[in-house]
Amino acid sequence: MQTMEPNQPENMKLRRCDSAASVPQFCNSPTVIVMVGLPARGKTYISKKLTRYLNWIGVPTKVFNVGQYRREAVKTYKNFEFFKPDNEEAMRIRKACASAALKDVAVYFSKENGQVAVFDATNTTRERRAVINSFAKERGYKVFFVESICDDPEIIAENIRQVKFGSPDYIDRDEDEAMEDFIKRIDCYKTSYLPIDDEKDRNLSYIKIFDVGSRYLVNRVRDHIQSRIVYYLMNIHVTPRSIYLSRHGESELNLLGRIGGDSSLSPRGQKFASSLASFIRGQRIKDLKVWTSHMKRTIQTAEALGVQYEQWKALNEIDAGVCEELTYEEIQENFMEEFALRDQDKYRYRYPKGESYEDLVHRLEPVIMELERQENVLVICHQAVMRCLLAYFLDKPADELPYLRCPLHTVLKLTPVAYGCKVESFYLNIEAVNTHRERPKNVSINRDPDEALQTVPEHV
Repeated sequence: MQTMEPNQPENMKLRRCDSAASVPQFCNSPTVIVMVGLPARGKTYISKKLTRYLNWIGVPTKVFNVGQYRREAVKTYKNFEFFKPDNEEAMRIRKACASAALKDVAVYFSKENGQVAVFDATNTTRERRAVINSFAKERGYKVFFVESICDDPEIIAENIRQVKFGSPDYIDRDEDEAMEDFIKRIDCYKTSYLPIDDEKDRNLSYIKIFDVGSRYLVNRVRDHIQSRIVYYLMNIHVTPRSIYLSRHGESELNLLGRIGGDSSLSPRGQKFASSLASFIRGQRIKDLKVWTSHMKRTIQTAEALGVQYEQWKALNEIDAGVCEELTYEEIQENFMEEFALRDQDKYRYRYPKGESYEDLVHRLEPVIMELERQENVLVICHQAVMRCLLAYFLDKPADELPYLRCPLHTVLKLTPVAYGCKVESFYLNIEAVNTHRERPKNVSINRDPDEALQTVPEHV
């Protein structure tokens, strides 16, 4: 058994290799992540969160929830008896739904250039897991199992309350009745559930998560994708908390319309810093941690809080390279041709001798990992950095990320909920310049990123 932390090449791409064989061959085989565990053990929560993370770091990933296939096949859910192991007709439907989901996984890999598929179902029998393994082996896919094991009745009850009462299966059902039915559904699975066996299944690649992360067991991590999955899953938690995101106060270079640099706060920026301190005190946040970049404008904003703060170089603004401290008009005049190309793919285009948004995402990955480990945190950062962090929590695609609105003198409060994130916006009523630029109209974003050197300037 082993626990691993990723230290592998970034963003490896799946490539299909030409072969005379009838079975597709992949130079970097796609991966099927197979969830395992009884209902109400957080499998769908893990599936969605893991998918969001992998997509954010540039690994195309999609969830295939077998429960959704079942709801489409059986329009009306009656009660737990559908899941009884001796219900032959229901068992036939359930097997057909799993088969349909696996076929869609194959289509995702072959037609949609997917790299990772998350097969979200109970998969509690050795027979079902063997079927998935055979399916993957025939097609050259890798398989990684994620088993969630929990026997704590309080955690299970809370999982049912948070998630299942919002399920289409229990719309307009009495809460006590729904709870009783779901507990009986779990009992139906318990009769045939065989966990992954540490001896019999020692050749499988898997991670077992016990009681929502109190303990982990890891076996045969085979590549960098699996390693990153393990590292991520060992850092997430379900403790209630909030993350506050704010840009620094308005800076002197903001007033001049110049990007980047390391200037101090303007008078209005200083007012915002004081207002932010009052706002944070009013929130009465327990054990709040404050993070800034290494740049003066974020440090000066944090100083007004009168509390300890931690500086992260990874939170520094996107590097504008040779365009640092230029105005938007100067960039447009000096880099006219590249400026037009930049509008075609703002996410991947890189400043001359600087960074792209894609570079910034990779730089911020350790910050995301630590944010997942922490509870209440205030991050005082910069526009491009805040966009990247916000895109992670809100599951925004790469082409939308560089255009997310992150105005000055506004605090965003992010509170993780069952399968997503609740967002509250607080404008602190201190005027500031507008640094947002809308996505240009009539520009295709489907450009081949290899067509040109990624040297276009960004407007931050």
